[in-house]
Amino acid sequence: MPTALDHVLLGSADLDAGIAFVEQHLGIRAAFGGVHPGRGTQNALLSLGDHRYLEIIAPDPKQQDTNTTPMFRADLIAELKSLATPRLVGWAVHPGNLDAFAQKLREAGVAFQGPTLGSRKRPDGRLLQWKTLNLDDDKSGLLPFFIEWSADSPHPSTDAPVGCSVGHFELATPDPEALARKTTLLGLDVLIHNVAIHNQKAQIRAILVGPNGQVGVGS
Repeated sequence: MPTALDHVLLGSADLDAGIAFVEQHLGIRAAFGGVHPGRGTQNALLSLGDHRYLEIIAPDPKQQDTNTTPMFRADLIAELKSLATPRLVGWAVHPGNLDAFAQKLREAGVAFQGPTLGSRKRPDGRLLQWKTLNLDDDKSGLLPFFIEWSADSPHPSTDAPVGCSVGHFELATPDPEALARKTTLLGLDVLIHNVAIHNQKAQIRAILVGPNGQVGVGS
């Protein structure tokens, strides 16, 4: 899996349904993480090991007015509401100092938005803060966004329920050479699978492993 993988986002039309889906397949119940104020979403978290976690993200029915930011695109709420079953809707990488990473992208001619400040309040009242950077061209969601957690914010993997891991992670695409050039430019050591011969669509794929077994999920 990518060395710098920070978290994987599993989208669900309903948060409780997403939590139940993960618990049924993996045997661990994700803990409520909080809401994203003004952005219309809420989440539940599950540790996937050292500095990695699963974020189950779903619409927050209590929020009516939402603001669009690079991390929370305008169509995300509609996409989440349309899901019949949970599926991957994105992934995040921690490249280290995000300002330095942004400078490297500028020098390489890669267009992006950010770094953008973000935050959410945990159920215990503690405020988590971070910065994110989003590529202008993320290859229709195949490529990640990039995140740097504030020094005074504990990483979500440190206190989320434990017992699960990522057994496999890959990007599937009918044009692996073009995607490999982009991932190399971004410093991503991610496995790329060629699906052209099977006439399959491009997607993120992961296998999550827990006490109850494992489950394959895709975008």
